[in-house]
Amino acid sequence: MLTGSEMAIVDANTEALGVPRTQLMESSGHSVAQAVRKHADPGTHVTIVAGRGNNGGDGLVAARFLDEYDLRICLLGRPETITTDISRANWDALQSADYPTEQVRDSTSFDLRDPGLVVDAMLGTGVNGALREPAATVATAMKQSEATVISVDVPSGLDCETGDLAANAVDADHVITFHDTKPGLAALEASVTVADIGIPAAAQQFVERGDLQRLAREPTSHKGVNGEVLVVGGGPYTGAPALSAQAALRAGVDLVRVAAPEPVAREIQGYSENLIVHGYDGNRLAPTHVGWLTDLAADHDTLVLGPGLGRAETTLDAVIELLDQFKGVAVVDADALQVVPEVDTNATLICTPHQGEFHKMGGETSDDWRERTDLTAALAADIGHTILLKGAYDVISDGERTRVSRTGNAGMTVGGTGDVLAGVTGALACVLEPTHAAEIGAYVNGAAGDAVGEQYGSGLVATDLLEAVPGVLWDC
Repeated sequence: MLTGSEMAIVDANTEALGVPRTQLMESSGHSVAQAVRKHADPGTHVTIVAGRGNNGGDGLVAARFLDEYDLRICLLGRPETITTDISRANWDALQSADYPTEQVRDSTSFDLRDPGLVVDAMLGTGVNGALREPAATVATAMKQSEATVISVDVPSGLDCETGDLAANAVDADHVITFHDTKPGLAALEASVTVADIGIPAAAQQFVERGDLQRLAREPTSHKGVNGEVLVVGGGPYTGAPALSAQAALRAGVDLVRVAAPEPVAREIQGYSENLIVHGYDGNRLAPTHVGWLTDLAADHDTLVLGPGLGRAETTLDAVIELLDQFKGVAVVDADALQVVPEVDTNATLICTPHQGEFHKMGGETSDDWRERTDLTAALAADIGHTILLKGAYDVISDGERTRVSRTGNAGMTVGGTGDVLAGVTGALACVLEPTHAAEIGAYVNGAAGDAVGEQYGSGLVATDLLEAVPGVLWDC
């Protein structure tokens, strides 16, 4: 089952894989025509009521396959207000071929007449709430008619996010839906047919540009609404936490703070005036710092734990204690990963290992990305957290849902790119579910590497990725 928003992502990913939306609409329209043939004999008066979006476009395509019927095609509104290019092209095609079309501009004068079958192609999966005019009047006319009603994808008035059906929704006898069923369809008295319209399985398996539709920022948002990240790292290394923190900022988070040992805190601050750095006593993270860090982390949306911490025994003991006490969302990276399997935590973790770190966590490794999907899913299910296994193909799994990101290049084996990934994922986890944050984080980090790789080839360095991240996320 896919919600309307998930289906929109799948559609966009399908296009990114090279299957144009025009082809999908052609397949959808043909499926609708097949449904009409199943429920009405040739010569039957068939009325197609099309909205101004892609749902209407599916109905307009269907008309071209129904020459053996007595057709009437009604567009709700003026042709110049059709909202998508492909739907407008199909309307124009009907005009050129002299199909019987008309425009419904005034709901008070609409007359459904007496068709044998009506195709409801008014509103699709992207619309929710009660029907407005003229769709409301048309839906009422369909209810009062004795005609068989076939709805395209979903009955107009069905909320495909919640499954709720508006009081004035179309009362369909049959629904022809595409690729997968939608929320609310199972509760209808109508028969539901799921049509295969040629969407490849890869559109759901691979993370593509369509997944970026999950990201949105309200124009009226204020500081803090888009997230605050705490990076706990540094000690033996200073560059790693600075990279993670700067990457989080480039990925759109509002505030980033770095907690690090005092001797390196000033160095980390020197990397960027945009960072807020809190120093604590000592040269490394130790159990004595855990109480303070737990309180500090509780004031943030996401904790990024591990960059540059090192693997000293006292540091790993502190990581265990911090994860034991922390109850929020944490991206765990680098040396901190090895203790995750032994920690009993109420925190929600996104673990970002490379293959060596994955092996230390108890996972089995493979050079075959298909085998790695099963191995990643197995360990994720075992530890109860999301894993983003880095590699030529990144594998992301929470034990139930497993996806693959194919962006990135061989130049990204350089040190620091994983720290950028941790920061980007931490920023995204402020506003997205953990698995979605990990999926998009992997895609964005790799795509940023591809962008700078065009200029630097295998000579790219991690700091190059920082400038490229916004362009991947928002087409800057």
